[in-house]
Amino acid sequence: MSDWVAVARADQIAPGQWRVADVDDARIVVFNLDGEFHAIEDVCTHDGGQLTGGHVEGDEIVCPRHGARFCIRTGEALSAPAYEATAKFPVRVEDGVVQVRDDRWD
Repeated sequence: MSDWVAVARADQIAPGQWRVADVDDARIVVFNLDGEFHAIEDVCTHDGGQLTGGHVEGDEIVCPRHGARFCIRTGEALSAPAYEATAKFPVRVEDGVVQVRDDRWD
């Protein structure tokens, strides 16, 4: 089981913003959607590129290369050319610090 990794203080990630953390060799991006934190892997399942750098529309992130859309809340692929979800991760706030962990191998 992986440990929780501190990403940033909760007040440093304003609504609509995000931060990336390296957790067990995975790039995980934590988004603040209207005061709720959500974490997905920073990878487009279409070509393996980073999702960050794309723009956020509501609760979706648009891949900057080919326009695939992913749900930030669930990781679900919402449009071609991506058909597979990106991984979703548990996120919590402890003592004002946003934390995430990679639970895929638990």
